[in-house]
Amino acid sequence: MADPSSYRPKPGQIPDSPGVYKFRDDHRRVIYVGKAKSLRPRLSSYFQDLANLHPRTRTMVTTAASVEWTVVSTEVEALQLEYSWIKEYDPRFNVKYRDDKSYPYLAVTLNEDFPRVQVMRGAKKKGVRYFGPYGHAWAIRETVDLMLRVFPVRTCSAGVFKNAERTGRPCLLGYIGKCSAPCVGRVTPDEHRQLAEDFCDFMAGRTGAYIRRLEQRMAIAAEDMEYEKAGRLRDDIGALRRAMEKSAVVLADATDADLIAVAEDELEAAVQIFHVRGGRVRGQRGWVTDKVEAVDTAGLVEHALTQLYGEEIGDSVPKEVLVPALPEDPLATEALGQWLSERRGSQVSLRIPQRGDKKDLMATVGRNAQQSLVLHKTKRASDLTTRSRALEEIAGALGLDSVPLRIECFDISHLQGDDVVASMVVFEDGLARKGEYRRFQIKGFEGQDDVRSMHEVISRRFKRYLAEKERTGEWTEEEEGPADQDPTSPTENGEPAETAETAENGDTGENGRSGPSLKDDDGRPKRFAYPPQLVVVDGGQPQVAAAKRAMDELGIDDVAVCGLAKRLEEVWVPDDDDPVVLPRSSEGLYLLQRVRDEAHRFAITYQRAKRAKRIRTSPLDDVPGLGETRKQALIKHFGSVKKLRQATIEQICEVPGLGRKTAESVAVALAQAAPAAPAVNTATGEIMEDDGGSTHD
Repeated sequence: MADPSSYRPKPGQIPDSPGVYKFRDDHRRVIYVGKAKSLRPRLSSYFQDLANLHPRTRTMVTTAASVEWTVVSTEVEALQLEYSWIKEYDPRFNVKYRDDKSYPYLAVTLNEDFPRVQVMRGAKKKGVRYFGPYGHAWAIRETVDLMLRVFPVRTCSAGVFKNAERTGRPCLLGYIGKCSAPCVGRVTPDEHRQLAEDFCDFMAGRTGAYIRRLEQRMAIAAEDMEYEKAGRLRDDIGALRRAMEKSAVVLADATDADLIAVAEDELEAAVQIFHVRGGRVRGQRGWVTDKVEAVDTAGLVEHALTQLYGEEIGDSVPKEVLVPALPEDPLATEALGQWLSERRGSQVSLRIPQRGDKKDLMATVGRNAQQSLVLHKTKRASDLTTRSRALEEIAGALGLDSVPLRIECFDISHLQGDDVVASMVVFEDGLARKGEYRRFQIKGFEGQDDVRSMHEVISRRFKRYLAEKERTGEWTEEEEGPADQDPTSPTENGEPAETAETAENGDTGENGRSGPSLKDDDGRPKRFAYPPQLVVVDGGQPQVAAAKRAMDELGIDDVAVCGLAKRLEEVWVPDDDDPVVLPRSSEGLYLLQRVRDEAHRFAITYQRAKRAKRIRTSPLDDVPGLGETRKQALIKHFGSVKKLRQATIEQICEVPGLGRKTAESVAVALAQAAPAAPAVNTATGEIMEDDGGSTHD
């Protein structure tokens, strides 16, 4: 626990102007981001007597080891910078709302040549018009089914659309009149886009004028005795009215507004948002958060607004935002309103409803927030009870001093000794932390040796931890020694020993590579900075002994090790000839199984990906000047790489487009490349040849 006075800025250092500040811990991680219209009094308030601080604020300032700030010109700039930093650094002491589900939206892809109506979830895309969110995907499909009668917009996937273009035959919806079939030219691209825009206008609430126009057309058709046309228009009007009835009118003046309500207790808060467009509730969503910082209702509302509209622009921000509370400082409220107006591009009214329908609707939103909080607490209490019991059972069975809040599990995967890889999965408080999963390539040796592989992976993981510990100055001089070996020293093949890759990196899914330098100087999460309380290996006594030996060599004596053998689900601990047997109904055993199975899944996924990449390679890839077209021509002419390898240069020259020089290069490349080992059908024992045939042993 740090003493806040040890990093308190000197008097006069803090400017008396608007700005944003960051508290960092002793690892340089950003743990809290805040803003202030005047930095000096705000930051000074953190360095008073600890007894006078809110318990959560006290925990934050004693966890921090430094504070820094950035001066801005206005409170609006401070609001924008605070939002950007919270999104970038993910500080542990800031309020962060999380959706209680992934809400579906009705989306119209106006960024395509032929816009498509579909259900979408996840991050919003540029050029796509969204309506919702809806509580259920089936509710969207019911609405769309009614609307397609009047607005026959394309709903098919790109593959179906291209296939219809190729064959000249539309899909079933085109035949029954629920698609205008632009794929076969029944309407022009401009006519189809107009249909999509009319669909969007109707969904946006501009319904009255369109229905009146249809009624006028129906009356004219009846007068002209075009009764079939009048009947179709009558049915269209009925379909639109049924679609409108699915969302009742709640505000009579066709208001476009978002209503935000908050329900809270000492530990948690729930936010509910009703999206009202054209006076009708078009969507609803809810967030829940732990109150990790001392914040009042107005502060919760401010955080909700920044997270709700931080990525939105244009009409996605409504003309009115109705909230239950606003900051006491009028300037802060004005800054919020100005920020919302900038996001929309026009004036946004931010206020508390005082009377009438809007106040009544706000009360309804508040009741939904309260019910959401109660439901969340009920579910979480149940989950916490089960997870706590599981962790306590593991601690008791392994004789640990405390429950293992962070568990890391390692597994080795290979195919007959090839493409040997390992995985590391992380569970914190009984829940998977996929953003901290890591995967390794075994580089210290060739061949199949699970025990040696486990030793290498554990060594590499904890070398990184010790190197980080030494870098941040947590070691005393007497403790130095185990990390003297460079964790990124070359292996036998000259490559860095550490090759850990991020497996599932948040909302992007991109893979990253961890090299010798950790990009944590700005407070971003580090890859191997946190030690686990328990290491679980997939295997029995040999794997456990290898993991324990690796940790002993590095001087790690405060991390427990165990192994879970698949055969009888036995738990093995170091230096013990008998396994620990947990009851089959044990929550602790169930948690260990989940951790082990997740490590196995993650390892085999990586191993299969590497194998597939290797299989796709060919000796022909290294032939200079030989492109994909001529490679395919060679394989097609000879039937397989094996037969091509047996061909003479003159025979290779017979392939259209290949000259003698290229043929010689092909022959040399195939002669230098060792033929791949034959694949074996494990079900029949047959050896599969390159040309697709088989031979028996």
